[in-house]
Amino acid sequence: MAFQMTLKVPVTLAGVGLHTGEAIRLSILPAPSDAGISFRRVDLSPPVDIPARAERVVDTSLATVLARDGVSVSTVEHCLAALAGLGVDNAVVEVDGPELPILDGSAGPYVRSILAVGLREQRARRQVLRVLKPVRVEVGDKFAILMPAPRFRVTYTIDFDGRIPGSQHYYLDVDADSFAAELSQARTFGFLQDVQYLRTLGKAKGGSLDNAVVIDGGKVLNPEGLRMPDEQVRHKILDAVGDLALAGRSIRGHLVAHKAGHGVHVELVKALLARTDAWVLESGEELETAPPPWRHGFRPSYPLVPAHA
Repeated sequence: MAFQMTLKVPVTLAGVGLHTGEAIRLSILPAPSDAGISFRRVDLSPPVDIPARAERVVDTSLATVLARDGVSVSTVEHCLAALAGLGVDNAVVEVDGPELPILDGSAGPYVRSILAVGLREQRARRQVLRVLKPVRVEVGDKFAILMPAPRFRVTYTIDFDGRIPGSQHYYLDVDADSFAAELSQARTFGFLQDVQYLRTLGKAKGGSLDNAVVIDGGKVLNPEGLRMPDEQVRHKILDAVGDLALAGRSIRGHLVAHKAGHGVHVELVKALLARTDAWVLESGEELETAPPPWRHGFRPSYPLVPAHA
């Protein structure tokens, strides 16, 4: 797509915060060309805007947390993934609390809401960050690399050393169609013992089987089971799509990641932006390849399951 995109009209979603357990309302508003993505805490007076940029990340231990002037907003990755995955360049995400609602634990509710109202093409040309040289971040046995590629693609591996879900591998060329069909429904996941420990720390108050895949003793506790056999690694890619959106522009390159997570994703974005010899901005007609899916009645091939929230 050669031109920038925003929503035609605002969309609103509501649910509970994963960690606070509080009711949260969120609205995604159209924004002008070149505005980028930002989060607005409307529960404060005056409201505080926090740009969705890597330099605003203050924590990645349990979710991706952004902050500005002492004001933070947490668990932004699923919303960012939906916006980036569908090709939205400009939007303001208004939220009336310190974290975004977890909804059903995936990006599916965001995708359905955005597709329901549609996108609007803007006058300004889109700029894409094209990777020219490999950039690598390594933390212990975890790593992530961005390499040159003709489009955005991801190769991701997770490995839990014999514990369910074990080792999973997934490769995907990511565009609006494949994101909605193959990634958007994959839910966040965790182990029951970790959830119980987090609750002793005052976290995960809103977590439940309605908004996460919970594993205990090698079994998935959710009555409905998994949405796809490799749901866990697909969710890791979903998180990566959201975290890489913190570059402020779409990336054209190949992400290869092993046992990575929010922290490694964000450090990779920072490392890429710091290596000005490793990328170039492209804009104009060279970005136009095929008509974007929203132009021809896009419907993902994978069924978008109903949200629990």
